Amino acid sequence: MLKTIRNYIIIGLLAYGVYFVMGHHFLFEGKTFYTLKKSELSLKYTFFNMTERKPESIIKIDELRQNGVGDLMVELGKITEEEKITLEKKYGE
Repeated sequence: MLKTIRNYIIIGLLAYGVYFVMGHHFLFEGKTFYTLKKSELSLKYTFFNMTERKPESIIKIDELRQNGVGDLMVELGKITEEEKITLEKKYGE
């Protein structure tokens, strides 16, 4: 009985881990990583490396732009708020 309960707990934890990974973007820059919540569960751009990428090439990606990567880049000082607004207008928001 105890073994069965333990197995259910392990399966539940693994299921939650998969759910968490599918619900977030993990953005890496050097040795630091950031998370953004996704608008829908998917595996698109779950892990994304921002190192040595131009801000325009990052904001160009619909899934990242719609989930707030522009705000993160402003927080990190990669772009200004005005540049973010310009790029978001250019690529469709």
